[in-house]
Amino acid sequence: MEEKVKILALIGGGAILGSAATLALSNLLSKSIGKGHISEAVKSNGTFLFCGLPGSKYNGMATPNPLTDEVISEQLTRNIQFFGLEAQQKVTASYVVVIGLGGVGSHAASMLLRSGVGRLLLVDFDQVSVSSLNRHAVATRKDVGISKALCLKKHFLSIFPECHIDAKVMLYDSSSEEEILSGHPDFVLDCIDNIDTKVALLAACVRRGLKVLSATGAGARADPTRIRVADLRESTNDPLSRSVRHRLRKDHGIDGGIPVVFSLEKPKAKLLPFKGPSGEEENPSDYQIVPGFRVRIIPVLGTIPAIFGQVMASYVATQLAGLQVQMEPVVNFDTDHYKILHQRLIEHEELIYGTSMQVEVDVEEVMYIAKELWHGRSARDLSIKDVGRAMWRSVNELMLVRWDNTKPASVSNLILLRFKEADEHESRSLEDIKEEEPEFFVRVTTVLKRAELEFGF
Repeated sequence: MEEKVKILALIGGGAILGSAATLALSNLLSKSIGKGHISEAVKSNGTFLFCGLPGSKYNGMATPNPLTDEVISEQLTRNIQFFGLEAQQKVTASYVVVIGLGGVGSHAASMLLRSGVGRLLLVDFDQVSVSSLNRHAVATRKDVGISKALCLKKHFLSIFPECHIDAKVMLYDSSSEEEILSGHPDFVLDCIDNIDTKVALLAACVRRGLKVLSATGAGARADPTRIRVADLRESTNDPLSRSVRHRLRKDHGIDGGIPVVFSLEKPKAKLLPFKGPSGEEENPSDYQIVPGFRVRIIPVLGTIPAIFGQVMASYVATQLAGLQVQMEPVVNFDTDHYKILHQRLIEHEELIYGTSMQVEVDVEEVMYIAKELWHGRSARDLSIKDVGRAMWRSVNELMLVRWDNTKPASVSNLILLRFKEADEHESRSLEDIKEEEPEFFVRVTTVLKRAELEFGF
């Protein structure tokens, strides 16, 4: 009984402390923020205190310093704890442009705002519709009929009013390129679902040297576990990606080098037939407001574009903070392929060393080595060559060999090479490689060091 009383007392005390903290923060908020402006408390000599962080691309407009204002600091506490103060300051000093504010773009922009990005440019020519409420990040029925850009800005100012938000109700094209892409943004998010506009934007970003992340088709899919981030050349099972790749290569000479968010899942439905006011099927182009933009409807499970947007925000936030995240590579191997690589390693060890006793990896670890470390490609491949079925076939000419032949065949001492490359590697010493191919030597040792750290060697 006495023990139960103690527990109840602790719970009660915790509740009181929690209530007091909430009340204190509420009072602080009411004093610090009024009508969407920064608090009087952060004024000094009649001017607002801004951080003026190094590297800020604000053209005279700085971003709030999390250390300056208690409310901002508290709002971004978890981010600061995750990234570290210096890295979070980089995020807060950043300028990001989001083009296309539907199911994907609205969620991406929302989480970048909540992550503390100091300046956002939101671009979309379209309006909020009733049917878009199943996937939009913040829109409500009251927002139906207003522009998506202004809708987001209105809601965002109540979430993080210190962020400098510019909303442009316009279509991206060659005439608006300068207005949208000027100002040296740290990142551009392409959340457009029109091929012509998407290709023009991506080509412009490459030409201007801007970092860009592109979203491919999120409609007609249901499996969130198959969403990936990879180079445009690696995106498979996506008709939009295929068309964009072809157009970029044909019209602009761009053959990859652009990161995209895509799904490995094949679309589960196609565009629905377009029906006019009479209920009869009609030509959708007769109803286009903007030439080239589709009118027909693709079925969308609202969760998938939302996750696409969250993935984009996470990718960009970590890039801005300088946090290196190893995205899961797109490797089209199955369990049998890894078993084959494991068996080849054993046979090779027996042939070269007379025994396989020094093979210290199993099939699961071979999977980690081939997929996570070498991305299903030879360690000598600097660029992406084989994707999809071509990668599936490429396993027929790949094998694992020791990097340093004086050490056992362990996770941190195995590289993936083609048969001919493996023969050549076996005939050379590491000193020769280090002297003759210093860049290759550093690249391989860096990857193997990562394996060493991840496996706690």
